[in-house]
Amino acid sequence: MARSAMGMVSEPSPRAGRGRAAGAAANDDDMEAAPPPAPRAPREARGRAAQRLANSRAKEPERPSPVRLWLRRRRKLLRPMGIGIASIAGIAVVAAGIYALDPTSRLRFIVENFAVFARDNAGFAVQEVEVVGRKNTPKELLYSALGVSRGDPILSFSPEAAKERLETISWVEKASIERHLPDRIVIHLTERAPFAIWQNNNRFAIIDREGREVVADRLDAFGPLPLVVGAGANTTAAGLIEQLHDAPDLLARTQALVRISERRWNLRLYNGADVLLPEGHEEAAIRRLAELQQRDALLDRPLAAIDLRLPDKLVLRPIPTAAPAEQTPQRRGSGRG
Repeated sequence: MARSAMGMVSEPSPRAGRGRAAGAAANDDDMEAAPPPAPRAPREARGRAAQRLANSRAKEPERPSPVRLWLRRRRKLLRPMGIGIASIAGIAVVAAGIYALDPTSRLRFIVENFAVFARDNAGFAVQEVEVVGRKNTPKELLYSALGVSRGDPILSFSPEAAKERLETISWVEKASIERHLPDRIVIHLTERAPFAIWQNNNRFAIIDREGREVVADRLDAFGPLPLVVGAGANTTAAGLIEQLHDAPDLLARTQALVRISERRWNLRLYNGADVLLPEGHEEAAIRRLAELQQRDALLDRPLAAIDLRLPDKLVLRPIPTAAPAEQTPQRRGSGRG
């Protein structure tokens, strides 16, 4: 044991030192056998990764609902409609107030001011007029009868009144009008078809199947049409023309259908002959004449008239031959020589 000024200090024995060394060596072996722990990421790096994940999730697009898609596609239409509805609601509030204060004037106020509000505040003005089915109706007559121009308030336009005016045009048989908000009017026309040319009192006009006049000029603009002549011929010719279509050879030779005393018909042929048809039995007479033509070539003969008014009798009137002119004898004058 060694002594010192500071006191007694014990020294380790060699055996104890060898024990400690052996324990330290064993611990070193255990540390070499176990794998080292993975290094941990710094706290700031982990925070940045979490932030990037949150941002990527936030940026994923959400599919809009069907209602939102419908509203988005009709945004241009709904905006003026919304303004119009708000304007109408304002008119209703004002009208209700006036009704409460003065009931007798409420209707006049609404009628006088509703079109002005719709035009100035709602934006419901006519911008387009579409016409379907127009072929022969003159445009100037059509738009004059329609009674509306671009920029007019569409809510003050009356489809019923315009329909009545359009159907007074001779070419128009039927009209229907649709008002498409906010700014479009659609017109559907059914026109009368040219059916025949009617001659009466030296006046000519195109008529439809029912006999109504549609136009009195441009008679050659509608192709070859049958010619019907006389008072009442316009309203009664349709049935006879259809019957003649069943006898095409006779129809091809017929120049005109002539109404006689508003009772019966004559057929004027291109060769100048007249075919007299019985009253009320035209179809049977036409069939009989077609058979005679096929068998005897009756229509090729030089005849002035073929009378079929009697069912059991056929009367043929030949073309009268001109009598030779009489020559008056001339007296020979005497001369002196």
